[in-house]
Amino acid sequence: MPRFEIGDDDFLLDGRRLQIVSGALHYFRVHPDQWADRIRKARLMGLNTIETYVAWNVHSPDRGTFRTDGPRDLGRFLDLVAAEGMHAIVRPGPYICAEWTGGGLPAWLFTDPGVGVRRAEPRFLAAIEEYYAAVARIVAPRQVTAGGPVLMVQVENEYGAYGDAPPDERQLYLRALATMLRDHGIDVPLFTSDQANDEHLARGGLPELLRTANFGSRTPERLATLRRHQPTGPLMCMEFWNGWFDSWGLHHHVTAPGTTADDLDDLLCAGASVNLYMFHGGTNFGFTAGANDKGTYRPITTSYDYDAPLAEHGAATAKFRALRDVIARHRPVPDEVPAEAPSAPELTVTMGRRVRLDDVVDALGETHHVDHPPTHDDVAAWDGFVRYRTRIAPDDAVLVVDDVRDRALVALDGEPVGLLDRTTHATAVALPARAGELTLLVEDQGRVSYGPRIGEPKGLVGTVRTAVREVTGWDATPLRFADDGGALRREVTDALRAAPPVGSDLPLAGPVLTLGTFASTAGADHFLSLDGWTKGVVWVNRFCLGRFWSAGPTRTLYVPGPLVRATDNEVVVLELHGAHHRTVRMVAGPGLGRSEE
Repeated sequence: MPRFEIGDDDFLLDGRRLQIVSGALHYFRVHPDQWADRIRKARLMGLNTIETYVAWNVHSPDRGTFRTDGPRDLGRFLDLVAAEGMHAIVRPGPYICAEWTGGGLPAWLFTDPGVGVRRAEPRFLAAIEEYYAAVARIVAPRQVTAGGPVLMVQVENEYGAYGDAPPDERQLYLRALATMLRDHGIDVPLFTSDQANDEHLARGGLPELLRTANFGSRTPERLATLRRHQPTGPLMCMEFWNGWFDSWGLHHHVTAPGTTADDLDDLLCAGASVNLYMFHGGTNFGFTAGANDKGTYRPITTSYDYDAPLAEHGAATAKFRALRDVIARHRPVPDEVPAEAPSAPELTVTMGRRVRLDDVVDALGETHHVDHPPTHDDVAAWDGFVRYRTRIAPDDAVLVVDDVRDRALVALDGEPVGLLDRTTHATAVALPARAGELTLLVEDQGRVSYGPRIGEPKGLVGTVRTAVREVTGWDATPLRFADDGGALRREVTDALRAAPPVGSDLPLAGPVLTLGTFASTAGADHFLSLDGWTKGVVWVNRFCLGRFWSAGPTRTLYVPGPLVRATDNEVVVLELHGAHHRTVRMVAGPGLGRSEE
């Protein structure tokens, strides 16, 4: 069987030097029917390896499960990598960051407040043991030593940037993870990956594991820093940041193709190996986008285009061509290049049927009757929305919450009252001077994926009070829009189909669900524009495309071609606030928003 080793200076495959030229491609951010296309285009750019994270919470949405169906089929993805004649690098965390909700750590893991976060705490390690065992059952038979594509497996991720544990405790944790992987049959080289500074590289690795570094510029300096911590063996940039992610309310990030190409050339000229982060970013479908919080909570956009060489919809960009030209100076590149992506079909969809969200709440989840408002985690709502309901009196005057995570629409007897918002630190709203039923529709906009707030609960956290009292006597209903297969529940589509039709030119008040149908080109990518709408969630043919928000920067949602039929396509939009009109448009191409340039 083939052997992959860490030599004195280079990676060695069957004794021969191998310079890894890899690209990041997360299977869970790409429709599975498009995996083969994206992998093939990586080869056409000149890459010889595909790297992917494994997101624990994708495979284990609930405790005691490990799902490998559909978009979770890591084995099929790795087999497609092998079929294209490429190698693979697998990074199973357990923490991955990746701007993914919770950094990949399942929210259910932290319902026990005693569970350690990224440390050698017994309950945390026991859960990881189960997870690693399940991952290894897929990865171990696909290692290069077993005739498969997998060259290396990562231990943890950017651990040097996390926490303040002393060195011996940090090493105890990392060694526990490495031992688990070995015990479950992972025999290819293990490695760690940290940002390219002395502190992180020193804190995040082990002497017996290969250290790799993450950076996107100043290549000679960064490689020198890595060499101080990895005195022998190959140098590798495990995340060569050729773009960046976007956050709602900020600008769209871009980097100049020429600058990125020059830095890549410096890397390859130095003999270093590289993994482009990202080669193809893909999409944060559903409620999977994470968030950052460094004093201000910033949720990540649905698009994870990342200004990558291969765009969100699989089109080769100017950056693709610039990096391909650089790679061609260092290794053979196929003559074939990807075809130009065609313009998408353009059409208008009338959202002709509507139901109030309140009218379907009872079909979406079980109501919990409690004295004090539970967190989302208390009612096993790992993402999305929970509706809280209570009663107020005329003299309550103001509603104050200790903490809202992350955004709450406040209404009295169905009439909008105000907004509580984590990003703007708005935790109080004035109340009308009358008695009635108060509802708070609380949205989890993505669990923090980086830093000390990993593992925190969502929803209403702490006490809720008014000018005169603590508010008690609550109903809390998780809104579970997805069925067991991840599709929009039929209770919602059935209610919408049965609703009477309405005109397309009228404004729309939320929270409301609307439905429209369209015919188009089967299998063609589409781009959905919701100009004139405010904030919410979209499904096409019961597949959740993700969130939209007029705050931008993203102006369109990507609709993967495999979702689209020739006729009878259904669009469902949950609008939380209001819309100018009852139409949405399919437009010719993506709208990712303005950059700083």
